[in-house]
Amino acid sequence: GVQGAMTTSCEENVARAVSRVEEAADHGAQVVLLPELFEGLYFPQTEREEFFSLAHTAADHPFLPRFKELARTRRLVLPVSFFERSGQAYYNSLAFIDNSGTLRGVYRKSHIPDGPCYEEKFYFNGGDTGFKAWPTDCGTVASGIFCDQWFPESARCMALLGAEVLLYPTAIGSEPEEAGQIDTREMWRRAMIGHAVSNSCYVAAANRVGTEGQSTFYGSSFIVDYRGEMLAEADRQEETILYADLDLSAARTFRASMGFFRDRRPELYAPILTLDGSTHVLQKTC
Repeated sequence: GVQGAMTTSCEENVARAVSRVEEAADHGAQVVLLPELFEGLYFPQTEREEFFSLAHTAADHPFLPRFKELARTRRLVLPVSFFERSGQAYYNSLAFIDNSGTLRGVYRKSHIPDGPCYEEKFYFNGGDTGFKAWPTDCGTVASGIFCDQWFPESARCMALLGAEVLLYPTAIGSEPEEAGQIDTREMWRRAMIGHAVSNSCYVAAANRVGTEGQSTFYGSSFIVDYRGEMLAEADRQEETILYADLDLSAARTFRASMGFFRDRRPELYAPILTLDGSTHVLQKTC
């Protein structure tokens, strides 16, 4: 998991990301997670029309080929965050590249925030890909993006698709005065540790650090195991790389023994398919 600060230069940010991925590979990493939208500063803090020019299609993207080649030559699984344009739609997306350098698919962020310093609904359509999990030589890996991490439904869907490792590229930090100046660091961590426990799978988050505009990103990237135990964590300021060894076989056995997926009752969960928990949906479904 790579925690880093970004600059205004896309070329510099991409070069630094490549360098960090190579450093991680030199230390034995097989899956490397970079922060959300690492190619530049976190632009959705404000609504500016000119920022739409930062988007590219997945097929004609300026830096994705570089990461595909890096994944191939270093035998890495690389989920790469990018600003995607598709027709007249714009998405906060993730390109999933396996260790052969193949682009296995694109996931588009499902939950789009709209608030002070997180004006993402101005830029991004809600994702239409659904949740995905990709079998790889390093186990079955899935990824949400930033705000997806607040929703247990996202993690459970990915786990039901077979995910053994949940990855969350992130750009989260201080809230401005109009949002109450709350520090969400501990809430953010607890929510995702809960995903690890409830789904008996590994969870990792890679955040950025530094002050950009009105926001100070609080880093605190981490990796937890399938019981919610902290394996590696970063502080609030340091640019660093986190490492952890994952025992997928042990996690698989533990997951089966806990019975969380054995004891599920999908026939009772119909209210979750509505916005207001309408009971008539439950009655109709059952």
